[in-house]
Amino acid sequence: MSFFDQLHPDWKEILSGLLPELQELDQLLKDQEIAPAYSKVMRALSTPISSIRVVIFGQDPYPGMNHADGLAFSVPDSLRPLPPSLKNIFKELEVDCSIPIRESGDLGRWADQGVLLLNRILTNVPGRRLAHVEVGWKEVTNEVARTLGERGVVAILWGKNAQELAGFFDLDRTISSPHPSPLSAYRGFFGSRPFSRANAILLKSNQQVIKW
Repeated sequence: MSFFDQLHPDWKEILSGLLPELQELDQLLKDQEIAPAYSKVMRALSTPISSIRVVIFGQDPYPGMNHADGLAFSVPDSLRPLPPSLKNIFKELEVDCSIPIRESGDLGRWADQGVLLLNRILTNVPGRRLAHVEVGWKEVTNEVARTLGERGVVAILWGKNAQELAGFFDLDRTISSPHPSPLSAYRGFFGSRPFSRANAILLKSNQQVIKW
């Protein structure tokens, strides 16, 4: 199933103007070994726009073999050990919301509550980072961010690549910090309290909080 056909009908309508670019990406990547698997590249955008209340933008998929599952920062339930970035996310969640660190790295429970987990760049090459930074994904995620910003979605932007999208969102509905990677987590990710801050924004606009 092509990248475009993997999209929810809502996103097909929004991204229809980028169909030629998506077709080019299909031709470029369909026969390559990529992360996540080809069939999961658009997993995050397979849900209706109306269900999305919070978006977490990251950088690019995990390069570890069989780590990326189509949701940014998420990994399959059976994967052990967890990637370092995800461990740091859970550490911050414990401090921020008193939620014990989980063994499972599957973040599908967040997605089910209306949290869009999307990387700035949607594919990678196993064993490499930012391998596909220049292939055309940023045009796609720009349009996603523009749409979500217009709908007043709360944006959590982790790292410089994600923060390129800050202009699409209202300042008072945007939470930015360094990436949770071990290379940058101690430069401001730890202590940023993104989960409680996002819930406070939701409450202020009479929306249901996320059960992180």
